[in-house]
Amino acid sequence: MDVFSRTFLPAAAEAGIATQTASRHMPVFRRCVGSGDAPILVTRCSRPNRSTAGEYLLLLTHRRLVITRQTRVLHRLRLHLNTELRELSNVTWGPDPRLHCLELAATAIDGVRERFVIRTRHPKQVWQLDELLNHAFRTRVRIARERLVATIGEPGPAPVRPAAFRPATVR
Repeated sequence: MDVFSRTFLPAAAEAGIATQTASRHMPVFRRCVGSGDAPILVTRCSRPNRSTAGEYLLLLTHRRLVITRQTRVLHRLRLHLNTELRELSNVTWGPDPRLHCLELAATAIDGVRERFVIRTRHPKQVWQLDELLNHAFRTRVRIARERLVATIGEPGPAPVRPAAFRPATVR
């Protein structure tokens, strides 16, 4: 059994998600997350101003953020968001312990701004979520740098060959 299989259901149970619901979403998450990636957070969430959209389930790992949606009428599962953490930009979250919720917002790589509200049972859990998101997004994510693979039309400096591959002079 791999790391994801061993840790997903206990993380979902800790969040108060029924085993049947977590098991339904697990195949969708499995396609998106590697077998060696353990979940940091599994929780229900909703989208503000969109109460009829259905139910969302959020999975946060050390590398990815995956959100699935279950429709209300036919209970079909749809993948809503699947992205690496380093591909998200302008990630913000605002804890509100009075309302027992935390709002998470991020801009995906396609430029769409996604907003989700995560509700908790106790105000203390709001601050735990705040610390967890701080750890996931501020301390673990490195800035993606552009990598130059090749340029066309611009000659670069002549490559330096190791001594073993330099042409020998014969006298």
